[in-house]
Amino acid sequence: MKSQKIIGYGEPLKAFEEPNPQPIGTEVLVSISHCGVCHSDLHIHDGFFSLGNNRKLDTSGGRDLPFTLGHEIHGKVAALGPKATGIDVMDECVVYPWIGCGTCAQCENGQENLCGSNRNLGTRKDGGFSDHVLVPHPRYLLNATGIPSGLAGTYMCSGLTAYSALKKVGEISEKDKIMILGIGGVGYMGLQLARALFGETILCADIEASKRDAARNAGAKEVYDPSEQTASKSVIRDTSGGVFAVLDFVGSEASVGFGRKCLRRGGRLILVGLFGGGIEIDLPLMALQGHSMIGSITGSLSEARDLLALVKKGKVAEIPIEERPLDQANSALDDLRDGKVIGRVVLTP
Repeated sequence: MKSQKIIGYGEPLKAFEEPNPQPIGTEVLVSISHCGVCHSDLHIHDGFFSLGNNRKLDTSGGRDLPFTLGHEIHGKVAALGPKATGIDVMDECVVYPWIGCGTCAQCENGQENLCGSNRNLGTRKDGGFSDHVLVPHPRYLLNATGIPSGLAGTYMCSGLTAYSALKKVGEISEKDKIMILGIGGVGYMGLQLARALFGETILCADIEASKRDAARNAGAKEVYDPSEQTASKSVIRDTSGGVFAVLDFVGSEASVGFGRKCLRRGGRLILVGLFGGGIEIDLPLMALQGHSMIGSITGSLSEARDLLALVKKGKVAEIPIEERPLDQANSALDDLRDGKVIGRVVLTP
């Protein structure tokens, strides 16, 4: 088994070659064809992410080194443990990586992605920057037939994260508007899914001209530059009072500040991005405006199934995919860190 592993936080990944693991019990060994590269991989690789004001959240715990990143995994079943049923060798699948303990309240409510004692692939257990991965149970393998192989795995993080955040918007009226803030990999996916769920009146904002152009080409109704002083006033004017929901796929002090200015009364900001930082909130104004802020992280197994069904119906436009060989994992992480990626970089063993 060939893998690219963390040997020290913040250090370049190192190539490893070792025997394939043998599945036991309900485990399934998956032969990987593609694995997406995600911002979460950066935070784990670096060992922290910024909370702003010179504060950092330590992400170096919960795993042993060397460790294999990667949680957007697509491949085929290579071997089955003796108790793994309902799936066959050579079945094509995507891997749902957000695996919980199975016994806590969140897991029993179908929210394994919110489990406090999770066994997530690529963040707690070895993941997909490899040519094989061990999955604990067949229920985490979802049928991907009909979805382009380079794209399929990305739906389990960037796609699922965007989909779950959009489901938190709830029901909207015909007059309401939604804004996608930040058109990176997850934000671009969010734009495609928002158009599938809510129609054609999706607004977008990004400080980079190339990403605003990408949003226009992908069907955004209006596009704004948050760095312009009058941008939020333009949003308020163009929407006759503001948008109902802002989905912030950046998660910085500046993006949250801009997003809150764009909300109508009763609006909600759904925070997805993990760029980092802190904000001050005038609590009386938040109450008087009826605003709410909701955090959203990945998505549930049932949401993953619903998302793949939506994709298979052709309701979701494809995002740009750039395939790179597994041994270019370090440069892929560097490009993502430097903001050079539109869509998704996908590694192939």
